[in-house]
This record gives sequence, structure tokens and C-alpha cells, in this order.
Amino acid sequence: MSRRLTRWAVYVLIAIGFAIACVFLSNWQFERNEDRAAQIELVEQNYDAQAVPLADLIGQDGELDPSDEWHPVTLRGEYLAEQQLLVRNRPHGGTSAFEVLVPFRDVDGRVFIVDRGWVPPGEGDAPDAVPAPPEGEVVVTARLRPGEQLPASGRGAPDGQVPTINLPSIAEQVDGDVITGAYGRLMSEDPAGSVALGGFDSPTDDPGPHLSYAIQWILFALMGFIFIGYIIRTEIVKHREEVEGIPAPVKKSKRKDHDADVEDELLDVR
Repeated sequence: MSRRLTRWAVYVLIAIGFAIACVFLSNWQFERNEDRAAQIELVEQNYDAQAVPLADLIGQDGELDPSDEWHPVTLRGEYLAEQQLLVRNRPHGGTSAFEVLVPFRDVDGRVFIVDRGWVPPGEGDAPDAVPAPPEGEVVVTARLRPGEQLPASGRGAPDGQVPTINLPSIAEQVDGDVITGAYGRLMSEDPAGSVALGGFDSPTDDPGPHLSYAIQWILFALMGFIFIGYIIRTEIVKHREEVEGIPAPVKKSKRKDHDADVEDELLDVR
């Protein structure tokens, strides 16, 4: 095999490798698009659904069925205000706010973590003020959310605060039988607290750019073959010119000389 054919084979192998990588990335984006579509469908199904008692969706094992995420639940009991915790570095109001977690003891004896909302940061490591929850018996309606992972960086938080809503670690700081499979984002409470906290935005229904990215990776794979084909064709044309010994610029020059001779002959005739 000549050196030229070997080089072309390498070109083709590079194009194939690039195409395989593009197909892999395209499939990954298609999968992300499907996951995002499933999330949007889940929100549409559960977000504004009729609230049901907590026990209907969270059994004695304390686990949350993924299909019940965002579903509203109702609880009757009391807040354990003295065991309140703050979650640091939450993006609200264009700043790193604090979300206020208050354990809630339901009538069935279990403790459910309620995220009552957020407060802006203060001058130091804590908010300047945190509104207290209502006292006595309260009826709470909240949307179910799964807990979060601990920070990969291992960062901690000052006393009375947590870096994320990691329910098992929060349960270690709260008395009672704490549900660790889910927590609730507050929708309403009756009676309501004297001062309202910042609320939560509704989940976005934007599907994201995953589908367009997937199509782009497919186009990149095709463009890789087109580019390699162009390079090989250019080399073939150049090789033929070298073998024939008639470069394209010489042909154009001879044509111009011929045209000039014709013009001179016409002038002589005149």
C-alpha cells in the first residue's frame, strides 16, 4: 500500500472515531432530553394536585416514591421551633439566602422536615432575623421533595445550620422519629405565621437545549466525513496535476495569450 493510501486510511479512521464520539454524545443528549421531559410531566401531574394526608404517600418506612415528588400533602400537629435549622447558600432573590427548616411533629408521632421558605443573608454568618413559626396546633400543606446529597467538597456549616438538605444528617440533630425519605416545601399553614418568609418559584417547564445539542452532534459526525472527503479529493486533484505536468494556472495563462493574439489579428485587419 502506498504512503498516500495509508494516509487516507488514517484520515478515514479518524473520521470514524470522531463520528463514534459524536454518536455517543448525541445519545447522551437524547437521554437527558427524555429525562427532562419526564420531569416536566411529573411536575404537571403532581404540582397542583389535590393535597392528601402525609400517611397516604409516605408510609412507615419513610420512603418517597419518585412518582409522588411535588405532590401536596397535609399534616396536623406542631412545629418544633427550638430545633429549627438554616440551610446555607440557597439562590433566592439574587443572593445566597438561607432556607428555614423546621421539624414538624405530625399527629401520628413522626417528625417531618418542613422548609418554610427563605430569608436574606445578614451582616455575619447568619440572617439578621428569622420569623418564628406559629405556635400550638397547626395544619400544614407542603409539596413533597426528595432530600439532597451531602456536598462533595465536604464543606460544613456553623452550629444551627446545614450545607444541604441531607435528611439523614438532619435527623441526627433532631429529636424523634424523623422521616428521611422526603421533606416538604411549605404551601400554606393554618394559622399562618406572623411574618411570611420568602416563597419558592414554580419549577420551570423549559425543556432545555438537549434536543438541539443532540442534533448538532449528529451534524458534526456527518461534517467530519465531508471534511475528510474534501481533503482526500484535494490530494487526488493535486496528484493528477503533478502527474500530467499541466498546472491549472498555466492553462489560464495560455488562454489569455491566445485571446491577445486574436485581438492583434483583428486590429491588423482593421
